[in-house]
Amino acid sequence: MGGTFPLIQEVSPFKIWKNQKTRMANQHDTLPKHYDPSQVEDRWYAHWEEKGYFRSVPDEREPFTIVIPPPNVTGVLHMGHILNNTIQDILIRRARMMGKNACWVPGSDHASIATEAKVVRMLREQGIKKSDLTREEFMKHAWAWKEKYGGIIFKQLRKLGASLDWERERFTMEPALSDAVLDVFIDLHKKGHIYRGLRMINWDPEAQTTLSNEEVIYRDVTAKLYYVRYQIEGREDFVVVATTRPETIMGDTAVCFHPKDERYAHLKGKNLIVPLINRPVPAIFDDYIDIEFGTGALKVTPAHDPNDYEIGQRHNLEVIDTLNADGTLSEAAQIHIGEDRETARKNVAADLEAAGLLEKTEDLKHSVGFSERTNCVVEPRLSLQWFLAMEELCKPAIEVVEKGDVKLIPEKFINTYRHWMTNIREWCISRQLWWGQRIPAWYYGEGEDDFVVCRTAEEALELAREKSGNAALSAEDIHQDPDVLDTWASSWLWPISVFDGFADPDNEEIKYYYPTNVLVTGPDILFFWVARMIIAGMEYREERPFEHVYLTGMVRDSQRRKMSKSLGNSPDPLEIIKEYGADAMRMGMMIASSAGNDILFDMKLVEQGKNFANKIWSAMRLVKTWETTPGSNPEHEAAIAWFESKLAHTLSETNRLMEEFRISEALKNLYSFIWDDFCSWYLEFIKPGFEQPIAEETYQKTLDYFDAILKILHPFMPFITEEIWSNLRERDGKDITVSSWPEMGEGDKSILAAGESAKDIISKVRDLRNKQGLGFKEAYPLKVQADDLSAYEAFAATIIKIAKLESFEATSEEITGSLSFVSGTSKFFFEAGGVDMEAEKERILKELEYNKGFLISVEKKLSNERFVSNAPEAVVAKERQKQEDAQARIKVLEESLAQMN
Repeated sequence: MGGTFPLIQEVSPFKIWKNQKTRMANQHDTLPKHYDPSQVEDRWYAHWEEKGYFRSVPDEREPFTIVIPPPNVTGVLHMGHILNNTIQDILIRRARMMGKNACWVPGSDHASIATEAKVVRMLREQGIKKSDLTREEFMKHAWAWKEKYGGIIFKQLRKLGASLDWERERFTMEPALSDAVLDVFIDLHKKGHIYRGLRMINWDPEAQTTLSNEEVIYRDVTAKLYYVRYQIEGREDFVVVATTRPETIMGDTAVCFHPKDERYAHLKGKNLIVPLINRPVPAIFDDYIDIEFGTGALKVTPAHDPNDYEIGQRHNLEVIDTLNADGTLSEAAQIHIGEDRETARKNVAADLEAAGLLEKTEDLKHSVGFSERTNCVVEPRLSLQWFLAMEELCKPAIEVVEKGDVKLIPEKFINTYRHWMTNIREWCISRQLWWGQRIPAWYYGEGEDDFVVCRTAEEALELAREKSGNAALSAEDIHQDPDVLDTWASSWLWPISVFDGFADPDNEEIKYYYPTNVLVTGPDILFFWVARMIIAGMEYREERPFEHVYLTGMVRDSQRRKMSKSLGNSPDPLEIIKEYGADAMRMGMMIASSAGNDILFDMKLVEQGKNFANKIWSAMRLVKTWETTPGSNPEHEAAIAWFESKLAHTLSETNRLMEEFRISEALKNLYSFIWDDFCSWYLEFIKPGFEQPIAEETYQKTLDYFDAILKILHPFMPFITEEIWSNLRERDGKDITVSSWPEMGEGDKSILAAGESAKDIISKVRDLRNKQGLGFKEAYPLKVQADDLSAYEAFAATIIKIAKLESFEATSEEITGSLSFVSGTSKFFFEAGGVDMEAEKERILKELEYNKGFLISVEKKLSNERFVSNAPEAVVAKERQKQEDAQARIKVLEESLAQMN
């Protein structure tokens, strides 16, 4: 062993060729020191739109299609929108660069309940009541409101950089899409899937409309449990019943007990007296009762509880509805008529107490349903509504997910999907509103079946005459159902209807763009929307509507609280964009976001994004200051070869992670690669000396690498990459947005390893200098004790230059009195005078302790039979290599300590 690497001196000044073009001497002065997104983003977006870069029409290319989850027409950009649309934009921009015909369809949802509530509020402020208007008058106001406020979120999405094909904008209540909704209703009714029936439903007293089960949000609330005395008819004694809703007592039609509860066996065949209104009701017995809850006695109010209703059906109980549509007590309540249910609860409790019928109250924490749209407590109510029977329609939609034709990301949601779909309940699709698609049913008599389903009044009259056998029926004898369809009854058709697949099932666009590639949405609407779209796709196209469903997490604050205006913990994304830029916002959101997991958002992440943008900007400014000289520089060959392999590896990893929809991980890797490998290492490796030129070949290679980096980063941070792209080189008008995605090989693993080794050696020399206070002006010798010196030859000159070494030589002996460190499995001696050996000994002990801990963790993994048996062979081999390397490092460190002792 032995030998010496050639001594590499600082590069001597090159002659500046008179005819070379000046790099950035003038242009550099015009570039701001720091990147300013406010001067860039609006300008570039306007340019992209003007150029029509986001426009898609069918052609010979492979399509890549995304339909936006249509935001409510009432909506403005919130943090969930930022996450969802950033992911979609990343996917669509990358597909566009990969040569696919990228089509991202924008649109909005008419949002029946939310929009009608806003219009009613607006009219109220103008002194107009909805009840004073005809339906036609109200709809004019609603459409005017939509035209004024409905496009706000689309302007905001432009601020985010979302590259939607704005010429394709659709609206769920536009005529073509409404026609599709009505046609589907009529078709499903003909097939027997849609029917009208009297059922217990969820009622929103504020919006005064039905809600589907999925539109009810359950929350744990603290309430009172009231223990009320029900007198046994003809006797002086009482039965105590516990209830959270004393205001519904007046609707009681029985008191129920468990058949095996011996405490109440003596009540069989008896009646009890409903408190306050003194109505006798039967004592009944049913297995539904929980003997352990409360007193084991249940007041049965069939009109106001779905479980009570089921009990009532089994026991033929009367149904007494004591609430009006707005949540006030009706005349059937007999007392406190017209009072709001919350007020009535307190007043009825007071009445019970005054009458000596309230035994006690207790605090109780229980689950209560709230309307997703109005946030008021939902009221169970018996109502005649339209329903869609789901069981048969669900079967193909279950199969297509089970087979993997529709892939849910992450896969953990498959079990959730399967459970919900196999236990699906019928969908209540009617809503008591005016804003929406009006149900195409027409009534001509008082009978339960006296209606027809069709598109027009003229057709309805003909069908009604035919069905009733009454040819004398006139237009005045029929009337259309006043209700509208649930908003989801239009949005479940979205992937088909945006391409006019119902109006013309064989049109060019639906055949080209459908099925779509990816749907990005939240798991909270996996059933509201995703499952229903799959059902519609299988029913009307006999194929899946999309291949992948990427389910995002919920955006939470750093304390894991859901972001909301009420908590005051939800920032305004537009204000963040204004201060930090859209790219910083996008990066801050995405770097913390993995599919299906909640995002802990912190403004520090946006600051990190801003700092990253400035880092890349500074790298561009640095490169643009360099003058060049013709030819190549042999000293740069290793750095160029290493970085090219590193770039190829990073591109390969990015492609793999993106195909696996591990988007956050891809961004993290890219961030580390650009910040560390490119900005901190590669540019340092090749940077020319003060006022010295750089070899033209190195410079052009560097620009090529910078180009590739910008392309890979562009889908994540589109604005700054476009701005740097335009400043880095002459482009002949070709923007990065429509440039091609890079293609490279896998890279040279040996040169990659050599480059990583050089980085580690340089870092450890710098660390020693810092800890020993040696500074970086004076050069010292570095010697290596290694079996194979070839691993260091390629980077010897670079190590000497960057680590400020006097020389870099091989040695066969321990060098006492020197600073030492281990890199890989080799030992290095840094010969510097005035070394604090005690401090050095302490450093080695810490390094030894770390390596022993690392070895234990690796050996623990390798001792796990499940890991060794199930993990890919390459992964296990990598862990075994880690074990061997750690053992070698420990041996070298222990030898160093022994030498010191």
